[in-house]
Amino acid sequence: MENSKLKIGIYELTGCAGDALLILDCEKELIDIFNAADIQSFVMAKSDNIEGDLDIALVEGSVTTEKEIEELKDIRQRSKIVVAIGLCATVGGIQARFLDPKEWNERFKKVYGNIEMTHTKPVQSKPIDAYIDVDFYLPGCPIGKEQFLIFFTRILKGNPPEKSQNPVCVTCKYNENDCLLKKGILCLGPLTEDGCGAICINHNLPCAGCWGPLKTGNRTSEYYLLKEKGFDVEHIKKKMANYSGTKIASFLKELEKEKK
Repeated sequence: MENSKLKIGIYELTGCAGDALLILDCEKELIDIFNAADIQSFVMAKSDNIEGDLDIALVEGSVTTEKEIEELKDIRQRSKIVVAIGLCATVGGIQARFLDPKEWNERFKKVYGNIEMTHTKPVQSKPIDAYIDVDFYLPGCPIGKEQFLIFFTRILKGNPPEKSQNPVCVTCKYNENDCLLKKGILCLGPLTEDGCGAICINHNLPCAGCWGPLKTGNRTSEYYLLKEKGFDVEHIKKKMANYSGTKIASFLKELEKEKK
């Protein structure tokens, strides 16, 4: 029966490693996870890692060095299915919000000066689908325990994970919260993918967008609504960009054109 188990690798690129840590935090279920699958590689959890062919590769973190580009392409070549887990892998993370290469270079030089990098050359942070094909996405900053366990169970059974098509506002209304936008509070619930349980708004805190941008979110409408409520344009843009990485680049460019 051992050979019938799916071979799975869990990999970390540039990020806080919060998604890998979240998997380890499934303490009661961790033995079952390792018994249900053949975990070939998981640096945070085991030392006897094998870099062979995989059925499924889970990758967290953004691509931020040339070495990571090579590692990522190797993972893709060895894996039947690649899953981007967490916001850094799915959209590039907060570090990908500097979309202008010139701005990125200026900030990089400000931090590191003229130091020559000999280990590997840094590149502007991007999500993993900037370099390889990705089969499934598991958003979150970090991903949630229940979210991961449902995904893991489904994919072991050959069922693809379901992607939410709703904004956080749907769950927020189910939870009978007052709309913070109506109170004049900058909330990104209408633009953010559902799945977190609206936990921030449940505690009267605005949604910051950490579950990632909803593909069908009406950013233009939200932008003008927030402008009408008196929020500064740059403040709105920064809030929208924080957890959207490279995925709303075209929208932000359009705003720049409008400003000019």
